[in-house]
Amino acid sequence: MLVYDISKRQTFNHIPRWLEELRGHADKNIVIILIGNKSDLENQRAVSTEDAKEFAQKEGLFFLETSALEATNVEAAFLTVLNEIFNIVNKKNLVAAENQGNDNPATLAGKKIVVPGPAQDIPAKNNMCCRS
Repeated sequence: MLVYDISKRQTFNHIPRWLEELRGHADKNIVIILIGNKSDLENQRAVSTEDAKEFAQKEGLFFLETSALEATNVEAAFLTVLNEIFNIVNKKNLVAAENQGNDNPATLAGKKIVVPGPAQDIPAKNNMCCRS
């Protein structure tokens, strides 16, 4: 996550350097999202949404504006990154299975991962071995 303050242009101007460092030192499949924080300070905005979107699109980044103060889009930012990581891992597993001669991806066994959202309950475990 590359985060800048929408009310301070200088923080946005540092993003290209941080992005270069990330890409130079991280895995080639790294998931990067550009986040304009403090969207609650709209009256003090120094970085337009359009400038940030254009930069993110040019660099192949996800983009969101958030407000940590108001908890706006914070969860969405994390879920966006998690979903993309999940997609990348799935693609790698499918390619690996195909390279091993397994032409039927449906035969791959995997474990279901539940990422609860605000309106989703975590399923209760049944058949516990020990009960009191």
